Amino acid sequence: MTEHTSKRYESELETIRSTFLRMGGLVESMIQDSLTAVETGSVECITQVLENEKIVNAIEVELDHKIAEAIARNQPTAIDLRLLISALKMITDMERSADEAEKVVKMARRLHENNPRYEPLVEIRHISTLVSSMLNKFLDAFARNDAVVAAEVVRADKQVDKEWKSLLRTLSSYMIEDPRKTSEAIDLIFIARALERIGDHAKNMAERVIYLVQGEDVRHKGVKNAEKVARGEE
Repeated sequence: MTEHTSKRYESELETIRSTFLRMGGLVESMIQDSLTAVETGSVECITQVLENEKIVNAIEVELDHKIAEAIARNQPTAIDLRLLISALKMITDMERSADEAEKVVKMARRLHENNPRYEPLVEIRHISTLVSSMLNKFLDAFARNDAVVAAEVVRADKQVDKEWKSLLRTLSSYMIEDPRKTSEAIDLIFIARALERIGDHAKNMAERVIYLVQGEDVRHKGVKNAEKVARGEE
């Protein structure tokens, strides 16, 4: 009976991990599709992102329920409890990342409707590439319990912040030079801000991987501390 219960519990944990990774894969594709929508105005990509956002919401509810059941039915050991607690936090960040991707495609749709000749800024593509890489690395770190790769994600958020601030200055100058472009520039600011927030969520989730692997909370303690803890250094 004990062996049966143990196998069922292990199966529950694995289902939670695999479902979360599936959720992450969906969000990753949403970010890619949102960038394509910004660049081309693709109706297909916009529709796909909006549909996937609903699926991500459903997975969030499903995972919350599974985690609550796993905690209620079992007595998780320290490492398992860290996994379940971390997963609860990461699910929220992942769902909010999906929300930000949804914002991006809505702004993209408006940009292309208002200006059929709109051409995307290189800076938007750059920040989007950085954010996509962060999310991809986080998912890899979570799948392999790799705290060192997770710390790379934490550090990468600093570069995303720099890109966001630089783009904000560029767009502010853009509006001053040509007030007729103010509406377009504001939409681009919202897009860049949404991408920057996805970077923040990826960083939050990466910090949770470090906690999961090393058992130490590195939030609000700086990048260098996160890297040190990830390497297992005292």
